[in-house]
Amino acid sequence: MPDDQPQLTDLASLGEFGLIEHLTRNIHIQHKSTKKGIGDDAAVIQPKTGKQLLISKDLLIEGVHFDLMYMPLKHLGYKAAVVNFSDIVAMNGVAKQIIVGIGVSSKFSIEALDEIYSGIKKACEVYQVDFVGGDTSSSLSGLLISVTVVGEADKDKVTYRSGGKPNDLLCVSGDLGGAYMGLLVLEREKKAFQANPDMQPELTGNDYILERQLKPEAREDIVRMLEEKSIIPSSMIDISDGLASEAIHLCKSSNTGCVIFEDKIPIDQGTYDSAKEFGLVPSITALNGGEDYELLFTIDQGDYKKIENDPDITVIGYMTEPSDGMRLVTPDERSIELQAQGWDAMRKRELGV
Repeated sequence: MPDDQPQLTDLASLGEFGLIEHLTRNIHIQHKSTKKGIGDDAAVIQPKTGKQLLISKDLLIEGVHFDLMYMPLKHLGYKAAVVNFSDIVAMNGVAKQIIVGIGVSSKFSIEALDEIYSGIKKACEVYQVDFVGGDTSSSLSGLLISVTVVGEADKDKVTYRSGGKPNDLLCVSGDLGGAYMGLLVLEREKKAFQANPDMQPELTGNDYILERQLKPEAREDIVRMLEEKSIIPSSMIDISDGLASEAIHLCKSSNTGCVIFEDKIPIDQGTYDSAKEFGLVPSITALNGGEDYELLFTIDQGDYKKIENDPDITVIGYMTEPSDGMRLVTPDERSIELQAQGWDAMRKRELGV
């Protein structure tokens, strides 16, 4: 090994319990509801009176949900935490505690795991979430990260997917399609590198869409804004699998149809330009791309005035009677059936994009 290369520490040198102690050192509790965090057989959580606990879990598997050829380990840890926070946000709640399990092969060093955990801890710091427990195990098939998040919401403000009503406005936060275009750029550069390892990646000008893919954020700010405006969404979901898929989830859970206007879908200019470069219709990347982690929600028409001037909220359509179906209206006013073609972890697929 060259003299200027740092010596990496083998996982076996610490053992399981030593590794857990090493990875979870210097963790500080922020919430009174966390009665006991790391250091015992289970965490102890005492929710506030009048609150309901929200619990969600996500599993990220190397080769299925992420590619370590272009996913920095610190970003991976941050993203693993944030996508779980987003599930709590989608219930109109706030994440409070997190538990992390990691399955890791012997190819990883302690320093590599430190990078992953530094990302998780950074996410907990940014979103003020307590890291209260977890586990580590060996893996024979790459890296696996399992995250459980606990949140809370007022009993009368928990928002489900099932509360949408005909004539409710269908709204989305932020802009869509950027994460998918970031993935396409990364996959393109990966293939170029595999063909020629001396090739330098062409990433200039793609900062926004790359960040959308590698370092997404949960939209807690939207939940706070809605509360400040005294708006309780009638239904809500986060956009992890593409706008079309999530809209269909809302409609099926709420027993409604919907109309989405294609030209109302918010798309960042960088996403638009990148889609055109790849020969794609920009709105299709938003409808089917996924991993934007924006919020798709419905509100009563009477609340429209409260959000009409908010630059971060776009009304993209409305809910209808279930018999009207789920429709996409194109700019030339054609009405076509809305179809989910986004991410499905169980769908058989060929390698690549």
